[in-house]
Amino acid sequence: MLSRLIRQLTSLAPDPLDGADARVALGAFLVRIAKADGDYSAGEIARIDRVLAKRYGLNAVEAAELRAECEAIEHEAPDTVRFTRAIKAAVDYDDRAGVIEAMWSVVLADGQRESHEDALMRMVAPMLGLSDQESNAIRRRLEGQGG
Repeated sequence: MLSRLIRQLTSLAPDPLDGADARVALGAFLVRIAKADGDYSAGEIARIDRVLAKRYGLNAVEAAELRAECEAIEHEAPDTVRFTRAIKAAVDYDDRAGVIEAMWSVVLADGQRESHEDALMRMVAPMLGLSDQESNAIRRRLEGQGG
């Protein structure tokens, strides 16, 4: 599965991902945002596990196993622009706000917003079809909830 998914993600025109591949790609995307500031912290890892568990109905062990698979995919994944296109193709428009929310929750997990993370979020949100204002509204809501 790993090599097939990597080929699909690195394609110049990726096909839509099926359910299992889409969840691995989304998890890998969360790992990428967590690593954007150069510090992949335990808090960010725990947040990714919680997001994956909630989104896909997994227990803690299953979520951690999925995250480990996602980390391997993220390491081999293409540049962020192509990676974002693959996520956009895999996620229905109505659910893309949930993707941005998951990403912001990972960014905010360590209690610090770094300029690299903000820049990545400003680039990715419009590529997923959300405006900067929509992304910022999601971030402010999460900050009001304590991240």
